[in-house]
Amino acid sequence: MLHNLKELYGNKLSAIDGDIGHIKDFYFDDKTWVVRYLVADTGSWLLGRLVLLTPHAFAKLNPTEKTLHLKLHKKQIEQSPSIEAHKPVSRQYEIEYYRYYGWPAYWDGGAMWGLGGLPMVVPPPKDERETLKHYHHRDDKHLQSTAAVTGYQIQATDGPLGRVSGFMVDARSWAIRDVVVETGHWYAGKEILIATGRIDRISYEESTVFVNLSQAELQRTAAGQLAQAGA
Repeated sequence: MLHNLKELYGNKLSAIDGDIGHIKDFYFDDKTWVVRYLVADTGSWLLGRLVLLTPHAFAKLNPTEKTLHLKLHKKQIEQSPSIEAHKPVSRQYEIEYYRYYGWPAYWDGGAMWGLGGLPMVVPPPKDERETLKHYHHRDDKHLQSTAAVTGYQIQATDGPLGRVSGFMVDARSWAIRDVVVETGHWYAGKEILIATGRIDRISYEESTVFVNLSQAELQRTAAGQLAQAGA
């Protein structure tokens, strides 16, 4: 089932033995288009400390209760590596984080989640534990905040199309399937979906998402989506 991430902001986070706070943000990989972490605001529980939670820890999303249930106890989360607000997530931090929980690292292996297509909580094999000890350097980090990218301009091959207003995510794999776009005046302000496969790149300097579609192609896509929605 697909969910719009913007509708999950503020949802309650419930550990096995009690609530821990609420969802503040999500970090996604802008090359593979997968949510790697949510940012949890722990409020008064940990004096406002922010913690990262990977989908490995997610148990069940309950949209009716506006609650994401976790597979962790509060003590595990309390003792997990902390992050500094407004600083990017480093690979050194991720190694420490995955070592703490004993989960297989998503960057080792060819699948979306390293060893498979879903964020499974299984102990890594012995050779993976050895691999995890080494720093896997990647010159350009691609973990980005969904809250920060919301509002970015969408640029077609021949002109602007609107602005990012959300992200549609698969709640099993946590892969982002579509970017939600508020079209503005060119299409009566309606929201349409653009598949992440049609996105060429994101320019953070220009606050712009570039897509490999023309304005005419987007209009046809929009018309088809609206017709389907009205069927």
